[in-house]
Amino acid sequence: MPRLVWVLAAARFVSSASSFLMLFLTLYLTGPRDLAVPTAGLLAGSYGVGMLVGNLTGGRWGDRFGHGRVVLLAGTVTGLGVTSIPWLPIAALVPALPLLAYVGAAGGVSVGALSALAVARGDRRTSVAIGRAASNAGFVLGPPLAALIVAQSWTALFVVEGLMMLAVRLVLQPMLPASPPVRPEPEGPAPESMWAALRADRALTWLLPAVVVVDIVYRQLYTTLPLHLRDEGQPVALYTAVIAIGSGLILLLELPVALRLREVSSYSVIAVGYALVGVGFALFALPVAAASVVVAMVVLTAGEILYKTTATAHVLDAAPDHLVGQYQGLYTGAATSGTMLAAPIGTAIYASAPDLLWPLCGVAALGAAAVVSRSGRRTPAATR
Repeated sequence: MPRLVWVLAAARFVSSASSFLMLFLTLYLTGPRDLAVPTAGLLAGSYGVGMLVGNLTGGRWGDRFGHGRVVLLAGTVTGLGVTSIPWLPIAALVPALPLLAYVGAAGGVSVGALSALAVARGDRRTSVAIGRAASNAGFVLGPPLAALIVAQSWTALFVVEGLMMLAVRLVLQPMLPASPPVRPEPEGPAPESMWAALRADRALTWLLPAVVVVDIVYRQLYTTLPLHLRDEGQPVALYTAVIAIGSGLILLLELPVALRLREVSSYSVIAVGYALVGVGFALFALPVAAASVVVAMVVLTAGEILYKTTATAHVLDAAPDHLVGQYQGLYTGAATSGTMLAAPIGTAIYASAPDLLWPLCGVAALGAAAVVSRSGRRTPAATR
């Protein structure tokens, strides 16, 4: 892998380890800021909306002005903005939170695009796996570090995160390559738009909705699964243990699996991954015991290891060079749609028919696997 891939992975590790705002925003707003829970929920929701819109649309800024410039600008804006949160009045937080989320998401999209452009098509599964491993490692360290800081000062929590963002930005500046936007020669044809490129790739247009469906299923891990375990009389320790098991398996296995399967058709790997996610969630319908929950988590994590890296790399490989940022953003938006949709959909089903939720999750993910598998069979072998 090129040096830039490792540099960006290190930046992701530090950024993930210091990403406290998303974890503690609701607690901060209802605690030190003394907001009512519904009001805090709306503000936190606006942050999520800004992040989703930034993922979906932020890639165009890097494609147009250069991804390196966007990464540095986003680091400056978000670093200063997060540092200032403890001193901003509530009226200023209302526009500031979604704006910071949007800018941060756009910067993240450009980081992914830079990492993709640094390697040749066909090697991007490896670069994506390296970036995900670094990010997951950071998220393992971040929560306990944040808990230590919060015990001393809420203000320090945001100041530390903002300063770390600025430090990453300063370290990255001399290491990022000159990355002007990719444009055709003046006498060449007009560049193809993203929508025109997508219309020409029918299999990819089927893959993206499948990504949304599976992400809604996957994020039930963080919304309805803890409720299910609690209602079945299980301790919180079981939930935290299975989440830790999943994270540990990803850190240990995702990169070697990506290397081992890099010559296998993307659609086949993604379809198997989706199917395993479906089977894993269906297993949560079994009588709840520590062993059954752990087995379900291992199965669905195996699916995550297969599909997440492969699907991300496949979308990046499918992108024309001048649209890599927009493709990265489109996939990231689809792959994080569950952060907004999973909770309302999952809790509504769980409240009305709790025994139906896990079989429905299994059917939905298996259906997505079937769609991807069928799309792959209709795709020329050279583009799989």
